[in-house]
Amino acid sequence: MSLFDQKTLLMSIHPFDLLGERMIEKLMTQMDIAYYPKETVLINPRVRAESLYIIIKGIVNESIDGELQNVYGERDSFDANSLIYGNTQSTFSVAEDLICYELPKESFLNLLQDVESFQNYFMQDFITKHQNLKERQHQNELTPFMVARVDEIYLHTPCMVDASMPIKDALRKMADQDGNVILVNDSGNMGIVTDTNLREKLLLSDKSRNDPIGEIATYGLITIEKHDFLFNALLLFTKHGIKRLIVVENDQIVGILEQLDLLSHFANHTHLIAASIDRAMSVDELQNAQRSLTHLVRSLTTKGVRVRYVSKLVTELNAKVYRKVFEMVVPEAYQSKCALIVMGSEGRGEQILRTDQDNALIVKDGENVEVFEPYMLKLNEYLLQLGFPKCSGNVMVSNPYWRNTVSGYQSKIEGWTQTLSEEGLMGLSIFLDAHCVAGDSKLLDDCRTFLFTHFEGRSDILAHATKAALAFETPLSLIGGFVLGRAEHGSEFDIKKGGIFAIVHGIRMLSLEHKIEHTNTTERIKELNNLGLFDRVFANELIEAYDTLLSIRLRFILGQKQGSNEQNYVNPKLLSKAERDLLKDSFKIVNKFKKFLTYHFHLGMVV
Repeated sequence: MSLFDQKTLLMSIHPFDLLGERMIEKLMTQMDIAYYPKETVLINPRVRAESLYIIIKGIVNESIDGELQNVYGERDSFDANSLIYGNTQSTFSVAEDLICYELPKESFLNLLQDVESFQNYFMQDFITKHQNLKERQHQNELTPFMVARVDEIYLHTPCMVDASMPIKDALRKMADQDGNVILVNDSGNMGIVTDTNLREKLLLSDKSRNDPIGEIATYGLITIEKHDFLFNALLLFTKHGIKRLIVVENDQIVGILEQLDLLSHFANHTHLIAASIDRAMSVDELQNAQRSLTHLVRSLTTKGVRVRYVSKLVTELNAKVYRKVFEMVVPEAYQSKCALIVMGSEGRGEQILRTDQDNALIVKDGENVEVFEPYMLKLNEYLLQLGFPKCSGNVMVSNPYWRNTVSGYQSKIEGWTQTLSEEGLMGLSIFLDAHCVAGDSKLLDDCRTFLFTHFEGRSDILAHATKAALAFETPLSLIGGFVLGRAEHGSEFDIKKGGIFAIVHGIRMLSLEHKIEHTNTTERIKELNNLGLFDRVFANELIEAYDTLLSIRLRFILGQKQGSNEQNYVNPKLLSKAERDLLKDSFKIVNKFKKFLTYHFHLGMVV
């Protein structure tokens, strides 16, 4: 290998790519190239490390008390911790003949002292390292988009009046303050008067300009904290279909955030999609709005927005679509007598691009379920037209099995838990992620309360249901690479089976055990941490690993040709070195979580 090739190789390895060219050249004069045959022990608790090893070719295994912990391959380095802290519990042995660079301990420690970014990489924990590596991929646009806060944007000064003030005086005060809305205080109950209120409740009614302003105000303000993220404000605008948010600090109103100001700051078209859905009067008009979703997802991910935030936004938009279709097909007289629920990734608020439909209908006890059949068939037909694919398992409102009363679903829950059949456990898992998008949400609440009560003290059923989380092997090989598929997927692995499913299902079962009503995986993890089931570090590792798996999966979905149905396969050769490292670390967290589940639910004893 020429000196030029050596320098090119070193500059392609993170975190050495953070160093300048001159510093790399200086390092090369201090490093040696070494060869070690298979089974050589390089470091162990009794043999201190004297160099940082950077692998050019070969495999090194790290083990503790005979149990394999990590596998290092081409372009990996080890063991910085033993150089920094002076000791190690690990044994590093050569599993495949090794050719490597050796950077002397003194040179390495000097480098840590001189270059802060280099020091940060080796001193950071799993979570911080993951976050920083992800940020580097989007460093040009991530900061302005994701870390901007409400108090960094222009906030309008509120015009505040007492509810008893005459309308004409309140309007005069608003004009004097050059405002465009009025906030009304009715004995502590705050309301708002906008152009819409004035048009509908003053100009188009028999109200007098001398009547109290409080009589035309709208109450129940939507608020956001002054120091909250602007992206969360965008979510609130999308969810509620409003044009203004009231900004508060310590429960006191400090300003008004206008939607137009926010959108000009972000320069995206989310509001146009939401408004198109709200205005749609037919399925054809809804289709026009839906076509913009993929472009929105691609735009947000390009700007570095985390997958879980993108999915929140898309979930709100999809919920608007479901609600609009529901209102189109179900007569108004029946809308309050049922609940349209979505399940699967849609129910968890984690769907980004279209996957199979998972939906059902809960009907109020005493109502005739048969009456709803034609409406649900039409709803399913419209959803198919809008690009929501048919569910291969037929978990859809068009299937009579997924149309039932509250009592009917309670009977199903009892049946699912009594048989412990594959079909029953599948039904249970699907229903646990249910979220109401239209109709009376209390009907779903009643079913969920019954479900939680029914599982009290039933650790045997929980163990059987949880074991599915271990059904698929994590695709990490013992020689440091990835275990790939077969036939047409010979260069790929299934990231959903390999990692995503284990986290989703394991967290779902833990949430059932602890009666957690959240359906979103990340929110469930946070709540489990709050309950003390596992510590904050492990909770954050799970969240970070899950986010990494979803991000990489989304990248490959967006890169597919239009019409492809392959949503879970990843080719590791198309990933950068940093991305492969992120992925390997994430799979290690998945394995750690599987061990936790095995211990917690005693899965080794489940037949």
